[in-house]
Amino acid sequence: MKTYASVFLLFMICGNLLAGQLPDPKYALVKAESYVQSKNYYLLTLFERLPDVSKLLSNDPELSKIAAAKREFLTSTLKNCGNKVSCYFENIKFTNSEIQRIGDRLVALYASNPEIKGLVQKHLIPSGCYYLFSNSEPREMLRKAWEQDAKAVNFAIDVYGARNRKPNYPSIDSISFNIHSKDYPIVVYDCSNTVLEDVKQNRLFFMPTMDYAIREIEINDRNRAADYEPMEKKCNKLAFEKVKTTHWADWKYSLILVPGEGPEIREEPLSPIGMIRCRVAAYRWREKQAPFIMVSGGKAHPYKTKFCEAEEMKKYLVETMHVPENVIFMEPHARHTTTNMRNCVRLMFRYGFPMDKPCITSTDKDQSYYITDKEMQDRCVEELGYSPYKNGKRLSETEAEFYPQVSALQIDLDEPMDP
Repeated sequence: MKTYASVFLLFMICGNLLAGQLPDPKYALVKAESYVQSKNYYLLTLFERLPDVSKLLSNDPELSKIAAAKREFLTSTLKNCGNKVSCYFENIKFTNSEIQRIGDRLVALYASNPEIKGLVQKHLIPSGCYYLFSNSEPREMLRKAWEQDAKAVNFAIDVYGARNRKPNYPSIDSISFNIHSKDYPIVVYDCSNTVLEDVKQNRLFFMPTMDYAIREIEINDRNRAADYEPMEKKCNKLAFEKVKTTHWADWKYSLILVPGEGPEIREEPLSPIGMIRCRVAAYRWREKQAPFIMVSGGKAHPYKTKFCEAEEMKKYLVETMHVPENVIFMEPHARHTTTNMRNCVRLMFRYGFPMDKPCITSTDKDQSYYITDKEMQDRCVEELGYSPYKNGKRLSETEAEFYPQVSALQIDLDEPMDP
């Protein structure tokens, strides 16, 4: 599924990152117009949103030719493809040779332009979004980040447009359309037409392809990465403010994490197991094990459910268990246990939690032992490229310690709904 495993092993062999290469918890992520874009394609977002960088890349003769070629392809598809769906996708993605050429050009621009050097030093490294590449030379980190974003936009187009690939979890994340219906070519035509409208005045080399990926995610109703954002100003506002006045030395653990359990009945907002997990976590909070609870789980089960696991668990904690809202964080994007753990660590880092203090997972017995099992660690490395946590002591049948790892900040290239 992933090619990250070898990167992870190399990373571990190389040991700690060089001084100055660590992510900065005070770094403010640059936001694109769409959270789907900035979460999935952060380097491309920087290319677009940093004015000096955007101007440099737009005016580069070699790179602007690629943008022009992609626009010309979109124009030709509207004239020539008709009902042949595959025709619309033949050249919109980045080819391997284009990825190589663009990477070479970016490295060359890095050598001679302070704007590109500043992007790497002031954004790419401190953001942590490409953490697995941080032990590379800065120019090679830039190349690898570009290669990841290019593969990510290609993946989204393949899954949600051309359907040349399946998502990692087809039962919950697959395409919304019947691609064999007589109406599907019309959908693809209209998508291509709107993308062309979006980018016709834009000379940035990646915009036609990236915009196509974003439009395909959108029309498939797969904008889950944007749900509840900005969370620190919405669903997590009260708890986020409370973090600022928390005296961490007074607590043995910083957080109790409750991973979600999606119901399989469409009309059921919260599964019985989800209720039990919340109840157990509330007991631990009342015992003053940690100052905060985080409930984790997105709109995952069943297919295209309207219920978010984290939101329903938060409601249960507040309304049934009478836990104050200002101690509960929602993590509403995770789609499986690996990303319950990863996304929890990400929010801790971004929200100013101490990263050297242990946390607790509080759940049912089966999941608790699964989280601490080697199988789960292996799955994290296979699917994410790293493990976002280290196991600590087992505390009970339903609780175990874990230590957050900053590697969790690494963007995942083939999970568009939860990158």
